[in-house]
Amino acid sequence: VQLQESGPGLVKPSQTLSLTCTVSGDSITTNYYYWSWIRQPPGKGLEWIGSIAYSGSIYYSPSLKSRTSASRDTSKNTVYLQMNSLSPEDTAVYYCAARFGVALTDILKIQSSYNYWGQGTQVTVSS
Repeated sequence: VQLQESGPGLVKPSQTLSLTCTVSGDSITTNYYYWSWIRQPPGKGLEWIGSIAYSGSIYYSPSLKSRTSASRDTSKNTVYLQMNSLSPEDTAVYYCAARFGVALTDILKIQSSYNYWGQGTQVTVSS
């Protein structure tokens, strides 16, 4: 499985971030994959943002849920992330990652539980 993130690079504060993760090597609807967004701010650890399951179920980090939306297009084998009301604290490398195996959100938060990672895309929030 290969994951390729893409995004705008630079976003102004208060704007909305839109990221794309193009998946190849398997279908995003294949049992039992979970497709997740994870970010790493500069000098900090990895933070789970949210996941879309093979079934289409969506799970979010409680701390980001109010301004995050994950979605998918099965015809394009692609998952998406939108995050609004950005601030400089949202500056990070954003990763798309895939886990194979049924999991609850407590497991999805654990970075070592993922089998595949994209290379990441830098997002800088600045005016």
